Amino acid sequence: MKIGFIGLGNVGSKLSGSLLRNGVDIRAYDLNADLVSAFVEQGGKAGGSAAALMRACEIVITCLPSPAASDAVMQEMLPEVTKGKIWMEMSTTDEAEVRRLGAQVIDRGGMAVDCPVSGGCHRADTGNISIFAGCDRATFERILPLLTIMGRRVLHTGDLGSASILKVITNYLATANLVSCTEALTVAKAAGMDLNVAYEAIRISSGTSFVHETESQVILNGSRDISFTMDLVAKDIGLFQKVADRAEVPLELSPLLIEIFRDGIARYGPRELSPNIIRRLEEATGLDITAPGFPSEMMDDEPEERGAEIHPKS
Repeated sequence: MKIGFIGLGNVGSKLSGSLLRNGVDIRAYDLNADLVSAFVEQGGKAGGSAAALMRACEIVITCLPSPAASDAVMQEMLPEVTKGKIWMEMSTTDEAEVRRLGAQVIDRGGMAVDCPVSGGCHRADTGNISIFAGCDRATFERILPLLTIMGRRVLHTGDLGSASILKVITNYLATANLVSCTEALTVAKAAGMDLNVAYEAIRISSGTSFVHETESQVILNGSRDISFTMDLVAKDIGLFQKVADRAEVPLELSPLLIEIFRDGIARYGPRELSPNIIRRLEEATGLDITAPGFPSEMMDDEPEERGAEIHPKS
């Protein structure tokens, strides 16, 4: 089976790398020719264009930075969609948009899946990331072998679009947790606490979380590097707010987070690393929220393993 992959950015390069490393017949395309060249140097094949990939491959995966980018790629691919072709959207995107594009694929006899990932670039790099998949069950079972190469924990979430809703929900929670961690660490420093001790106190307590055990470490190192930028956070929490607005749920914390990151982007630029949202507090207090002994980037310490489907509790 030939697989096409479009989008070789921070996440896409790692997901496609897992497929390549595990012997999948994969070819890739990106607007950045240097990224395609690097993929070919690793043993992959160049795809030529989005249309060429859809024409040549049974499955085409997209992993792109915005709904607009996904739409542009789909308009190029759509004339090449024929019966039995599968489009897998691994971008973080708007559920209404993925349903709209997916309907176009289905109308031409193809199948559509939204299957975003969650767990950080360090886990995408080792094939140990989590994957949500929204589609009919028959399509899910066809793509499950691919998903278990790219991810360790795979959850079938329901119909097309359901995975994208859950993805932006989890990203919203991660953002809320990031902001709360920056505030907690700043208050600890201002109160005279040793930040190494404060980190451990949070880690072994009810206050711990995935975000604390990853992003707090690179915050304290000073690198603030999780390969994720403020503009992407703003996009994701904006998508979450859209879901809430469509469902007519009045939120209080979400608009505040949107404003915090809007201010961060105005101060530091859209491509600033997202954990550097703590700079707003460092500048307000004059404090340096760093400590020795923490890593500059996160590494996955789990051995790579073939993934499996996760079944929710009934």
